[in-house]
Amino acid sequence: MYTYLITQLIGTLLILLVILLTLIKLGFWKWLFKKIRKFNLWTWLLVLTAVVGLFLLLLGNQKFALHFAMPPNMHSHTPDKNPPSLPILNAIDFLFTSKDFEKVSDIGADPNDVPAQITRTNNEVVKISLAAKEVISEIAPGIYNNYWTFNGQTPGPMLRVLEGDVIELTLTNDKTSLHEHNIDLHAVTGPGGGAELTKVKPGESKTFSWKAMAPGLYIYHCATSNVSVHNSHGQYGLILVQPKSGLESVDKEFYIAQGELYTQGGIGQKGLVLFDPQALLDGNPTYVTFNGKVEQSPRMKVKKGDRVRIYVGNGGVNLVSSFHIIGEIFDKVYPEAAMGEGSAVLKNVQTTTVLPGGASIVEFTVDVPGKYILVDHALARMNKGAWAVLQVEGDSSPDIIKEGATDSEILNELNSMDMGSMMHSGSH
Repeated sequence: MYTYLITQLIGTLLILLVILLTLIKLGFWKWLFKKIRKFNLWTWLLVLTAVVGLFLLLLGNQKFALHFAMPPNMHSHTPDKNPPSLPILNAIDFLFTSKDFEKVSDIGADPNDVPAQITRTNNEVVKISLAAKEVISEIAPGIYNNYWTFNGQTPGPMLRVLEGDVIELTLTNDKTSLHEHNIDLHAVTGPGGGAELTKVKPGESKTFSWKAMAPGLYIYHCATSNVSVHNSHGQYGLILVQPKSGLESVDKEFYIAQGELYTQGGIGQKGLVLFDPQALLDGNPTYVTFNGKVEQSPRMKVKKGDRVRIYVGNGGVNLVSSFHIIGEIFDKVYPEAAMGEGSAVLKNVQTTTVLPGGASIVEFTVDVPGKYILVDHALARMNKGAWAVLQVEGDSSPDIIKEGATDSEILNELNSMDMGSMMHSGSH
């Protein structure tokens, strides 16, 4: 994991050593010291004036004062003025302690891990426990990232409660974490969505209670400042407030959340990659993923004829997702995951919008077997990892799609059906 960082460091040191030895060989240092010894008072004053002038020039070029972070000249207009840079002491601490972080073999939340539909109609007090934990895992083979997570996965676990339930949520910040964390659930009514009540330092736990007043599918995320930094390290998830009327039964439900990772070195940089705050501000992620990492093998599998529902979220922090399944049409879409009386339900949708910090629910029946690729249809993002595969098993469906021209018998049959339909409608 550290091989590439160490290799780069050794290479840099060797180059500096060669430059230093070359200057010694050429007699540069002797010449420089000889010149310095000849400096008189006026010469030193000129040098000092030049140094002060250069310092003032650099200082004057900064729109704000420097601060003790990396990079030191990055600033923000957030309410607390805390920029998306990382404190230097935390960065140094990470270099020395990262070897002790848990190494998670697969950071990506299992899309099959969806809580079962709630069948009760009475409301209850539901107790939920989540753990904020900073870990190291692969974005893709050989590319390691420092993820900030809920329960050691990205996205965090999908939660499911019933409209009207009272939720007692406990958030624990793992003792190995370097940063303070909290949780903001978009399903919570109240300032901060619970964030102000759940600020936990490493090793701490806090509990708060709230009532699930409105049905729908909602994002939850860490809202500790700088919020965009925490979210872009993978700290988000989905909670479904199931309507009291319930949802139609389907054969299979899946959980997908799109997210962004901002790392230095570009796509494919091997080893432990570092966070890139400037790319975050520019809205240019290095990786765009479904469930935290670049998929290596299909994890979503269904059978031909199955009715499928996918809960789709967007952890952000910058990009709007154009969610699409290549080769499928959504029979039903809950736009922006809105539910309840008066909420729209769309039919026969090709691509649906999933906003940053938002969600959508799509349903469809798979009629033809094969591999279906889930994408953000801003298709350049596939190069950054924004795709996953739905595997459909079953016999072929030549009546829907097949290679070659249509058989004349089938065409005649279709034409006769059309003629019969026309005659039937004309008799009325």
